[in-house]
Amino acid sequence: MTLASYLQDFEASAANGGGRPEWLMPIKRGAIDRFEALGFPDRNNEDWKFTSVAPIARTVFGRMAAVDTLPTAADLEPYLIGPPEWPRVVFVNGHFVEALSTVSGLPDGVAVRTLADAIAEEPEFVARHLSHTASVEGNSFTALNTAFITDGVVLHVEPNTVVEHPIHVLYLTDARVGEGATYPRMLVVLEHHAQASLIESYAALHDGVYFTNAVTEVSLQAGSRLDHYKIQRESEQAYHVGTLEATQERDSHFQSLSFAFGGAVSRTNIYTVLDGEGGYVTLNGLYVVHGDQHVDHQTRIEHAQPNCTSHEVYKGILDDQAHGVFNGKVYVHPIAQKTDGKQTNQNLLMSPRAKIDTKPQLEIYADDVRCTHGATVGQLDDQAVFYCRSRGLSPAEAKTLLTYAFAADVLEQIPSRPVAQYLERLVMERFLGSREG
Repeated sequence: MTLASYLQDFEASAANGGGRPEWLMPIKRGAIDRFEALGFPDRNNEDWKFTSVAPIARTVFGRMAAVDTLPTAADLEPYLIGPPEWPRVVFVNGHFVEALSTVSGLPDGVAVRTLADAIAEEPEFVARHLSHTASVEGNSFTALNTAFITDGVVLHVEPNTVVEHPIHVLYLTDARVGEGATYPRMLVVLEHHAQASLIESYAALHDGVYFTNAVTEVSLQAGSRLDHYKIQRESEQAYHVGTLEATQERDSHFQSLSFAFGGAVSRTNIYTVLDGEGGYVTLNGLYVVHGDQHVDHQTRIEHAQPNCTSHEVYKGILDDQAHGVFNGKVYVHPIAQKTDGKQTNQNLLMSPRAKIDTKPQLEIYADDVRCTHGATVGQLDDQAVFYCRSRGLSPAEAKTLLTYAFAADVLEQIPSRPVAQYLERLVMERFLGSREG
C-alpha cells in the first residue's frame, strides 16, 4: 500500500467512528502525520541498514477482515502454552474472540481487558499510559500502529499483587481471507512491588501473505517484576514488525525472551529505560530460521540512573539462505555510575549461504562502570561432530544434538518450565520434523 493509501484508509476509518473517544483522535492524528513525515524506513537509516522493508512498502495491506468461521478449540491446541487454567486472551485477524478466551481465576488487583473495553471502562487510565512509552517520533511502524489502534490488551496489576500463572495473549492470523494487516496494541502496567508473567505470541492458522505491526508498552513501577515472552511463529510468507518499549523505576526487574521462528521478513525491537536506581533487565533471544527467511532483532538498553544492571544474550541458528541481523545498544548516561552491563550475540551458520550481520554496541558517558559486549559467528565444531559420531550417532543426529545444545543455553534460562518445554518442542520439530526425540 502506498503512503497515500494509508492516509486514505486513515481518513475513511476516522470518518467511520475510528476516532472515538474524542481524546484518542489527537493521538491518532498526530501518529498518522508523523508516519506521513517519516515514510517507511530505507537502508539509509542506520537502524535499518541491513533490513529492507520494501516488500512491506510495496504491498497493498488493507485492514485484515474477520474470519467467517472461527477456529475450534482443537485448532487452537498447537498454539496454547501451559495447563488449561492459565488465563488466555485470543484474537483472530486482530478481532477479539471471547469464546476462545478465559481470564477467570485471576486474583484481586489484576485486570486483564481488551483495549476496546478498557477505553470504554477506564478511559482515564488508558489515556494516562497509551502512547506515553512507545514514541512515534522516530519509529515509522510505531506511528502506523498508533494511527490504526483499534484493539489489543491492557494488563494492570495493582500494588503488592502477584499473578501466579502467566497470562497468554495469542494473536492468530488466518490469511485465507486475503492479504491484510493487523495492528495489535498492548499496555502493561505493574504498580509497585507487583509481579506478573506475560506471553505474547503470534502464529498463523494457515500460510499466506499478511502483515503484523504490533506495539507493546510496559510501565514497571518501583520493585515490580515482569517476565515477558514474545513468541513469533508467523507464516513464512508473512511480514512481522513488533516493538516493545519499557520504562523501569527503581528496583524493578524486567526479564524478556524473544523467540523468532517464522515470517518471510521479521523485525523485533525491544527498548527499555532503567530510570531508577537498582533496576535490573535481562534480555534474551533465540532466532531459528531457514530457507529465505530474514530475521532482525534490535535492542536498546538505556541506563539513565546509577546502580543498574543489564544482561543480554541473543543466539541465532541460520540455515539455507537465511539472513539474520542483530543490532544491540547499551547507552550509559553520565549519571549512571556503577552500571553493570553485559551484551552477547552468538550465531551458528548451518549453511555456507546463510548470513548474519551483527553489531553489538556500547555508548558510555560514565567512568565507574563495568560493561562488556561481544559477538561470535561460526559453524558446528568438526571435532564435536566427530566425537558424537564416534559414539554411534549418525551425521544428522550429531548435527541435531549439537545445534540443540547451542540453543539450550537460552532455553534453560526460562523460569517457567511449561514455556521452556513448549519452545524446546518447537526447536526440536524444526530440526527433526514431527519427531521430538
